[in-house]
Amino acid sequence: MEFTHANSRLLLTINHLVIAGWTGRDRSAVDHHIEELAALGIAPPSQVPLYYRVSASLATQSENLQVLGNTSSGEVEPLLIRNRDQWWLGLASDHTDRQLEAVSVAASKQACGKPVANELWPLDSVLQHLDDITLRCTIQENNEWVAYQEGTLANIQPLQHLIEAADLSEHAAMLCGTLGAIGGVRPACHYRMSLEDPVLNQSIHLEYRVEELPVIA
Repeated sequence: MEFTHANSRLLLTINHLVIAGWTGRDRSAVDHHIEELAALGIAPPSQVPLYYRVSASLATQSENLQVLGNTSSGEVEPLLIRNRDQWWLGLASDHTDRQLEAVSVAASKQACGKPVANELWPLDSVLQHLDDITLRCTIQENNEWVAYQEGTLANIQPLQHLIEAADLSEHAAMLCGTLGAIGGVRPACHYRMSLEDPVLNQSIHLEYRVEELPVIA
């Protein structure tokens, strides 16, 4: 995949893609969410956090994402990529089929592409102030842009801990978990996401549209 950093072009290979789930730093809040999902028939995770392996080909930098039906939604997440023993930080969306999630979380992760922004930062350059970095997502509803997710990386387990636990190999990428949805999880046709660093005054942006394909029986 092609990325940019400081006006330089980066060509990075992603051979392994991992989706880290249940990564909230507040364990009581994570447990409460697990109980809520269990009441809806969604099986609890076998461990917390849990690392779902999906096809590397799901990572996409297309501005258009095709999905089956109208039951999927995106999630703004920090993205980590390992290349030549260097770690890079970026931005991605864990777009997931919510209907399939009730049957199998792992299958729901595999069912949709994962939009990836085309800019990266060296992880080392922001390591000392990661908790100050903000994730933000807005969605288009009724022709208006509405706040959907917002919070700092302080809400997610430290990225270094996730790296160590996932034991990622060379040319691996990992989506690192997300924030609660404002107004509840729901589908949208257009997403705008950002990773904002107030210390170094820099930001990464991701925008994509969703095309719903018909479900043919």
